[in-house]
Amino acid sequence: MKGNETILQALNYMLADELAAINQYMVHAEMDDNWGYGKLNTAVEQRAIDEMHHAEKLIARILFLEGKPIVSELHKIHIGEDVEKQLKYDWESEQSAIKMYNDGIRQTFELGDSGTRELLIEILEDEEKHIDWIEAQLDQIKQMGLQVYLGEQTS
Repeated sequence: MKGNETILQALNYMLADELAAINQYMVHAEMDDNWGYGKLNTAVEQRAIDEMHHAEKLIARILFLEGKPIVSELHKIHIGEDVEKQLKYDWESEQSAIKMYNDGIRQTFELGDSGTRELLIEILEDEEKHIDWIEAQLDQIKQMGLQVYLGEQTS
C-alpha cells in the first residue's frame, strides 16, 4: 500500500528519535551497571528494549507503506555523567518523544491514515509510562536525597 509521503517522512523522523533513544538508554544502563546500580540498570535497559520495539514497529509500518526506513540517521544523544543527569536527559528525550507522537497523531488524523495513527497512539502510551517512571525516580531523589536513592539502586 503506497503511503503518504508526508507521513513517511514523519515516520522516519520518529525512527531517528527511537534509534537515538536506544543508544542513549543502553549507554546509561551500562554506566549504571558499571557503578553497581543493578536495579537502575535493569529498569533503564528495559526502557531501551521498549524503544527497540518501537523502532521495529516504525520500520514495519514504513515498509508496509512502501517507504524506505532510514536507519543511518539518529537524533542527538545526551549522555549523563551521573545518575541524576542521566534521568534529566532521559526525561527530556521522553518529553520530546511525547510531543513528537502527539504531533504525528494529529497529522495522521488530518491525512486520514488511521492505521498509522493507531500505531502512534500505542507508542505514545509507552512513552507516557516511561516519563512517569522517570519522574517518580526524580521525585524519590528529591524526597530521600541522592545518596539514599542510589543506595536503593544497588543489587
